[in-house]
Amino acid sequence: MKRNTYFMDEVVLADKVDVKYLRRVLSHLSSRRKLFFTALVLLAVSSVCALLPPVIIRAVVNDVIPASQGQTRLFVLYMSALAVLGVLTSVLPYFHKLIMGRMGNAIVAELRREIFLHLQELPFDYYDTRPAGKISIRVTDYINELADFFTEYLLNFIVDILKILVGTLFMLAMSPLLTAVVYAAIVPMTGAVFLIKRAIRRLFRYHRAKNSNRNAFIVESIMGEKVIKNYNRSAYNAQIYRDLQEDSAKTWMRIVRRNELNAPVTTIFWNLGTLAIYAVALFLIGGGDTAMAGTVIAFMLYMSLCSEPFLQISAILQQLAQVSANLERVYETIDAPVGIGDKKDAIVLSDVKGRVDFNDVTFCYDEGVNVLEHFDLHVKEGEKIALVGPTGAGKTTVINLITRFYDVKEGSVCVDGHDVRDVTRHSLRKEIGVLMQEPFLFKGTVLDNIRYGTPEATDEECIAAAERIYADRVAKRLPDGYRTCLEERGEGLSAGEKQLISFARIVLKNPRIVILDEATSSIDSETELLIQDALDTVLRGKTSFIVAHRLSTIRKADRILFIADKGIAEEGSHEQLMEKKGRYYRLNMRK
Repeated sequence: MKRNTYFMDEVVLADKVDVKYLRRVLSHLSSRRKLFFTALVLLAVSSVCALLPPVIIRAVVNDVIPASQGQTRLFVLYMSALAVLGVLTSVLPYFHKLIMGRMGNAIVAELRREIFLHLQELPFDYYDTRPAGKISIRVTDYINELADFFTEYLLNFIVDILKILVGTLFMLAMSPLLTAVVYAAIVPMTGAVFLIKRAIRRLFRYHRAKNSNRNAFIVESIMGEKVIKNYNRSAYNAQIYRDLQEDSAKTWMRIVRRNELNAPVTTIFWNLGTLAIYAVALFLIGGGDTAMAGTVIAFMLYMSLCSEPFLQISAILQQLAQVSANLERVYETIDAPVGIGDKKDAIVLSDVKGRVDFNDVTFCYDEGVNVLEHFDLHVKEGEKIALVGPTGAGKTTVINLITRFYDVKEGSVCVDGHDVRDVTRHSLRKEIGVLMQEPFLFKGTVLDNIRYGTPEATDEECIAAAERIYADRVAKRLPDGYRTCLEERGEGLSAGEKQLISFARIVLKNPRIVILDEATSSIDSETELLIQDALDTVLRGKTSFIVAHRLSTIRKADRILFIADKGIAEEGSHEQLMEKKGRYYRLNMRK
């Protein structure tokens, strides 16, 4: 798969509302039916309250005011009713919005948890082909918009339909002719606004893609800050950011220009509708309809009350389409196949001795060129294997297959005779300790980082593990020792110090199989000598795989494998390979 980068727009989705994704997210409502229907009832009552005042005002204008004598009591009654309706119309929305906000946030929290947990299960090739920024925006911005949808739009859509239906019935009861006039203005106004919104919706999708690119570049820049400064790329990267920001800003301004068309369009149709109502009213009054004054006032209010739901429905449809598009991206991640998962009948790997077998293994990344072909390797329990060879030959691939970070294309990798695909990942990785070239420390204390893979370990056990690998040197120079809170990614520590703490993690975990991938490359020679002595003790009796270029790291290995040409080009001890004067010999002579 070709890697998606910050300068490549994600595919702009089709201009449609995909019901299946909406149905999936609305399924979360099933456990909150009472809350949903409570909010719905409150909204319905609030909507009816908003539609009654024009009827009362019509009665006051047509019946109370003309016959002012003896109508004081009736007038006070009508005014009191208007006041009560006004209070209800103001207060009820507060409660239904509160309920919908609570429900919406709970659903969004569930969805956010679902996508986060799934991200933990996805294979490495998912991350290999996507920038971190584009993944993070799906977990943050896209899901945030769902909260707004549930809080502001979901029930309003139902209520707006209710307002239109009830309002239309009220208007028809008063005057079918004026009702037709109102709809003659409202329907084309809604159609025009809908077309504007549709054009804006398409632009929103392009804008979202531009923002995704910008977010990916920002995350990449933060992660590579030191490299950027070291290579004086700050000015160059600033120009890249300006270009990305300009793309986003231009698209946004196109949205703004089209959005500003809403006001003149609605004003034109509103004024035309008002003039039409007045014209018809004057015609009817001229024909002797003396009760038309109150009816005209009522219809002016109803035209406002009914046009608002029509326009809101148009906005809701726009929001619905955007939410649907965001959901497609979110569920695309949630539905991404785990690929490397546990079989239903997977067994728990226990009492591991440490025998590892590669049986006729062929492997490639993303359907590309094979990195390994018909690769055979059989490692006895407790054997120390060193892997050397040119960059890209497949050394790291070999160890990634043992941990099942990737699965073989053909053949099998077995631990103690069990195919790693037939055992649970948890039990497999529990028995394997991996130390990479670039250590990663989390925000927290030194003790927290040491016990990261063994949360039940005591402070004393963590300190003992650190002392065995000389990581206590790091703790001693820190202001609060082992309880010093480290910054994100271990900022403030040297590369070697980070690696020492990572070594302590492995020692504490005490796995049967240990993998060191260029683990000592960031450590100075003096510290490396200390670690070598410690490793002789730590690795004793354990099966170990060591990827390294330093001769001091690999010369004590039981077997050294020179990986090249998609397999093992040479194999033997350091002395045997040096006597052979082949590739391994030439590699060492160049150092």
